[in-house]
Amino acid sequence: MSKKLVAFYSRADENYVSGMLKNLDIGNTEVLACMIKELTGADVFKIEQEIPYSKGYNECVEEAREDQRKDARPKLKKNLESIDKYDVIYVGYPNYWNTMPMAVFTFLESFDFAGKVIKPFCTHEGSGMGSSAKDIKKLCPNAKVESGFNVYGSRVNSAKKDLEKWV
Repeated sequence: MSKKLVAFYSRADENYVSGMLKNLDIGNTEVLACMIKELTGADVFKIEQEIPYSKGYNECVEEAREDQRKDARPKLKKNLESIDKYDVIYVGYPNYWNTMPMAVFTFLESFDFAGKVIKPFCTHEGSGMGSSAKDIKKLCPNAKVESGFNVYGSRVNSAKKDLEKWV
């Protein structure tokens, strides 16, 4: 039996959901990550920046967009020592401008994923996976990157049946 990991980036606080700003206690991607853990028994690691983005949506967007423009690699609050014991890694994130938040790039560039299976999943409000799967393949050329799972953030709580099929 393979050992699994769910590594995810998620943002609570003020978010854009179904066309309006809404305060979330738990980010939508974290909701999916918890479902995957429940379905697979995987270990969980939350990817967090050392310096988080602002709690307000507009300020957060400005900061995240600037990181993307600079192709920044934000320092992580903590990181795993190793991924050696994992065979399958679910990598989750909200879609930020057609790809992943830059902290996910930091995480992926920290390890050698050779021989690992990566299963990307993302939340979005209409943009799907964007180019994130292609970006993961480029960052982890020796990993097998499988088809991703994406769901509207506003629909995560009703995604369990589809998520079950995907995992």
